[in-house]
Amino acid sequence: MSILEYNGGAVVAMVGKDCVGIASDLRFGIQAQTISGTQPKIYKIHDKCLIGLAGLATDNQTVFEKIRFRTNIYRLKEEREIRPKTLSNVLSMMLYEKRFGPYFVEPVIMGLDGPDEKPFISAMDLIGAPLLAEDFVLAGSSASEALYGVCESLYRPNLEADELFEVLGQCILSAVDRDAISGWGGVVHIMTKEGITSRYLKGRQD
Repeated sequence: MSILEYNGGAVVAMVGKDCVGIASDLRFGIQAQTISGTQPKIYKIHDKCLIGLAGLATDNQTVFEKIRFRTNIYRLKEEREIRPKTLSNVLSMMLYEKRFGPYFVEPVIMGLDGPDEKPFISAMDLIGAPLLAEDFVLAGSSASEALYGVCESLYRPNLEADELFEVLGQCILSAVDRDAISGWGGVVHIMTKEGITSRYLKGRQD
């Protein structure tokens, strides 16, 4: 088992029409032993940017604290919020700095970028190699094979916000049902120009 799979977990982000969504499961475990069913893997940076962290839970917390510190410094210096694309570059550089002793974390960044609020998603591996996509990105080694298949089957361009929620919800629940160390329900966040809508999904508890 990879160290990235030690605590389980799955995160997926998807682009819609003038909206963007991110979803994760809620399980926190140590290999096959479940500790909690309420572990958040998605964190709010500001009203137009969310980040999902899959991988080793301790490194997830460490990386998020470092990101929060850097975004707070950026806000103080620039007197504005950091753009999702800028945050992706900052995080990529931060992970690459630690490439010889990396954080075992795979981030997914999503948000509405720039003055025109264009949907933006990116993912990266544990040494910060970025993946920019126009459809969907995902992280979480334990459920990634099932997630790729179901996302490719269900995704279609220009989804409205409600359709995007349905697709993301079906993707995350279908994928974690095929993975023993992810699951226990999920959470879906849909971001539009009006704000963020969060919904919790009830999943299998086994």
